[in-house]
Formats: sequence, structure tokens, C-alpha cells
Amino acid sequence: MQQSEIVERISELRRSRKAIILAHTYTLPEVQEVADFVGDSYGLSKKAAKIGECESIVFAGVRFMAETAKILSPEKRVLLPAPTAGCRMADMIDGPSLAALKAEHPNATVVCYVNSTVEIKALSDVCVTSSNAVKIVGRIENDEILFVPDKNLGGFVAEHYPKKRFIFWDGFCPVHNFINPDAVLALKNEHPDAKVLMHPECAPESRELADYLISTGQMVDLVAEKRFRKYIIITESGIMHALRLADPDAEFYSLPPKDLLCPNMKKINLRNILETLEGHEHEVRVDEDMRVKALKSLEKMLELAG
Repeated sequence: MQQSEIVERISELRRSRKAIILAHTYTLPEVQEVADFVGDSYGLSKKAAKIGECESIVFAGVRFMAETAKILSPEKRVLLPAPTAGCRMADMIDGPSLAALKAEHPNATVVCYVNSTVEIKALSDVCVTSSNAVKIVGRIENDEILFVPDKNLGGFVAEHYPKKRFIFWDGFCPVHNFINPDAVLALKNEHPDAKVLMHPECAPESRELADYLISTGQMVDLVAEKRFRKYIIITESGIMHALRLADPDAEFYSLPPKDLLCPNMKKINLRNILETLEGHEHEVRVDEDMRVKALKSLEKMLELAG
């Protein structure tokens, strides 16, 4: 079946099954093209929760994203086209490990990055995204913060609150953590008039080279404002498609795609989206008791971000 035929068939099945397709900005360009909505993980889940007529959500992303959609939309079927598409950072911590860490620091407020499993969200006091983490931690009255699982995002937040005490789990996104700061500096020297947009999941030595430390959604929004003409983009390579759509006239520079590649995001393709809609559902299920507990950490995030 040709790609155009697959796209047409996906459109037919999406309508007949009352499904929407959500695609993260790190997925393949052709996946983003067939999606109803493209964005970052939490923004997509919130979008799905607001669509009343939808019966099924096909989440073109990784498992924790589909879990988050299920937490927020328990009445909908949430389908993950590539069931093995996990997140290496989310998998770096499990429930027993976090429970043990909480026992060591019983007075700490547990803050978990949205890039975490439903089990971790259920054990946390409040969830955060890369775009609202600084604001939310600033509104937590407690000065002892246990931040999981990303030590880099946690470190970025800690830089804003030197009077708070932070305990970090040693987790990280391999794509962002191992970016070579010398390579970023070389790009800056080659394109001195370009603004460096970097994800705060990057390690400290890379973060200090950025003009903007922002989430993927914030990157797209900034580029869409068309305030600048040239950008150095330091995050997973899939975002380039959304950025070029946001401003076709801008110039974008980055590291080689092989150095900014999330293999799990690239597991989602048109064919497995089609197969999912045809009945090979790969439905994501979440234990109801755990879902309710995880929902509380997400609701607390909305309360503090308001």
C-alpha cells in the first residue's frame, strides 16, 4: 500500500471509529501530518480531555504520554500504535525506589516531571511540565523538594530557588543529557546571530550556552512569533518539522539528526497507526486506584499553575 493510500485509509477509519490522533513534535513528519493535533505531551492530553465527541485517542508518542491521556480521560480508549515505545528516562525510576527515597526524606514535597510513569505520578504530590516547573516549585511553600526523575530539569529549577533544598533522582533523557556542549558552542560561533533554543532537560554545561531554555511547545510558539530570523535548535530532531511550519522563512541550525534522535519516538509510523485503527488496538490500561492517585498530582499542578 502506498503512503497516500495509507493516509486516506487512516482518515476513513478515524472518522468511522470517532478517533482523534495526537502526535508529539518528536515523531516523524508524516505522522505529524496525519494528526488532528500536534504538540507536547501534556498539552496533547489536555486537548484530548476537552473533546467530548471522541471515543478513542490514538497517541503517537511514548507510553507515559498515553498513560497521562488515560489518567485525564478514563472514559476514552487510549491506543498506543507502538506498544514498545517507552521512555528511557521514565523507566529509570520505579515505585519501590521512589517509596524508599520518600521514606528517607519524609518532610519533602515530591515533585515529578510529567515524563514519568503513572506509578510515579501516583506517589508524587505534584506533577510539573518543562514549561511550568519553575512557576510551580516557586509556589510550593515547603523548602524541601524531592524532584524526580530528571536531575537536569530539577537542576534547572533549583537554579531559580537557591534557598530551597533539592533532592534529585539520578535520571535523565539520554538524548538531551549527552549533547556535546563543544558542538553547541561551535554552532554558536558559526552562526553568531542565531538564537539558541534549548530544552531544559539538557545538562548544565550545555544549558549555559542557551538563549532560551524552553519546552518544545514554547519553542514552536516563539518561532511562530517571527521575532528572530535564525535559530539553533537543541532538542530532539523531530521538532524541526513543526518549527518550519511555524515560520517557513526562518533559518534553522542544529546538531546532526543522529545525535538528537529518540528511537522510541521514531517507532510510531503511518503503518502501525493504520493497524491500530484497523483493530490491533494496543489499548493502554491504567489501574483505577492508581489512576485516581496520579490524577491528584496532575490536578495539583493545575491548581498551582493557575
